[in-house]
Amino acid sequence: MQYRYIGKTGLRVTPICLGTMSFGSWSDEKESFKIMDKAVDFGINFFDTAELYPVPPKAEYSGETESIIGRWLKGKQRDKLIIASKVAGAASGWFVPPIRHGMTAVDKFHIKTAIEGSLKRLGTNYIDLYQMHWPDTVVPIEESLKAFDELIQEGKVRYLGTSNDTAYGLTKANEISKRLGISRFESIQNNFSLNNPRFLDELAHICREEKISLLPYSPIAGGVLSGKYNVKLYPEIARFSEYLRSGDTRGLAQSFRFVNDKSLATTAKYMKIANKLEISPVTLAVAYSKQFDFVASTIIGARVAEQLDESFAAMELELSDEVMSEIQIIQEDIMYPMG
Repeated sequence: MQYRYIGKTGLRVTPICLGTMSFGSWSDEKESFKIMDKAVDFGINFFDTAELYPVPPKAEYSGETESIIGRWLKGKQRDKLIIASKVAGAASGWFVPPIRHGMTAVDKFHIKTAIEGSLKRLGTNYIDLYQMHWPDTVVPIEESLKAFDELIQEGKVRYLGTSNDTAYGLTKANEISKRLGISRFESIQNNFSLNNPRFLDELAHICREEKISLLPYSPIAGGVLSGKYNVKLYPEIARFSEYLRSGDTRGLAQSFRFVNDKSLATTAKYMKIANKLEISPVTLAVAYSKQFDFVASTIIGARVAEQLDESFAAMELELSDEVMSEIQIIQEDIMYPMG
């Protein structure tokens, strides 16, 4: 098994990480256990979760994903796994999380409250990588970083990361950590895929220069890159089909971002490349997202255990320069399908 390190840490992880955001909503506990068992049997040692999961976020079951993982962890060798979780982002951000009465902030109080809840649900006394789910637009990052650093001093967290962050946000946080002499963000978990290569514009350069690792999420663009939306009738059981039926404002916005004329056009082109290589378009997409030197581990997910196979097939796959050139031509021809 090939391993990579996250940032400048001692976290030695597999190139593929198991994302768990479906546990407790799209995947019941029995299926969630099957997914985790299959991942471990395949050799995966890195799991990613969050206090806000599962999705779509709802007050009645927020935290259930961590609880399911905690019940599965009982009797397992905890130190064989690298577990990442996240404190919910601020209510001042892109949406109001349905936890703590919609009053979330990335301040000391909420960080300390969140970590205690996550540790209890996971049934562990430490989290390997603790991440800010998205930035706070009100609370100064200095306060957040100091509170995060205290968690490391207390032994509750090993290392820190951010998520859904910008080039400005990551750089500012990194420089403040240096100035204060405290723990920094060793990773950034952002959306990155064949259909959303924006990370390459600026953030990739920062990660390379500062040795901060990207943990790409949604490498198959929410399922779009599988090709299942390149049909006249969208599949009944699929994330964006469900979001479109729900009429929820946030769900509709996500659906139109991920599934649109440009994203379906690029997906059709990538499907042709995958067909030529005699691999699944899912395998191609996951392989692309883990191809870069600034990537530590690509986060994949599944509703059922059988869906893992096509993603796992990318574990040892490295795309040739020729294939990468074909992909670049497509990305230059149809720029930023996801906006």
